[in-house]
Amino acid sequence: MKYIFISIIAGILILSISFDMATQIRYDLPFNISFNSLTPRTQQQVECLAENIYFEAAHEPTNGKVAVAFVTLNRLKTGVFGSDVCAVVKQKSQNVCQFSWYCEAGPLHLSTNKLLTTAPNSLYNSIRNLATNVYMNYDAMHDPSKGALFYHADYVNPGWKNMRTTTVIGRHIFYNKRSST
Repeated sequence: MKYIFISIIAGILILSISFDMATQIRYDLPFNISFNSLTPRTQQQVECLAENIYFEAAHEPTNGKVAVAFVTLNRLKTGVFGSDVCAVVKQKSQNVCQFSWYCEAGPLHLSTNKLLTTAPNSLYNSIRNLATNVYMNYDAMHDPSKGALFYHADYVNPGWKNMRTTTVIGRHIFYNKRSST
């Protein structure tokens, strides 16, 4: 009887310790996956996201690159700007590209001819890794753009109306439309 009592107490202690350890597990840590382990369709979407980050924010701080990725994915989530990442990146409105690089000959040539991925390019490779991480963990990550759907460089004045600034990161100013209330 004494041994049964000790076994029960030991079991309770083990369960208690296990429960305490389980409550310390962080489920918000990023899902780490390599680009090469993605499906071809997902790789295509990540490539579009990486190219957008590269041409829009390659020399911005990391949180600026992540913010540009979030704007792209925030736009996708609304369903208004395109049905997938590539459609969001390539979207034109009244013949104007939503992401200016896509209408420029040089970057578009690099993109359409896959020149960023065929030659060693450490900057692009690190951005593609970042794009993979953001794409796979979008719902679990903090959005440095604070939900922005728009941004521009601080040396540009697009004359946008009815916008509110959500944040400024590096040389980019991030925006959302003002509420109509």
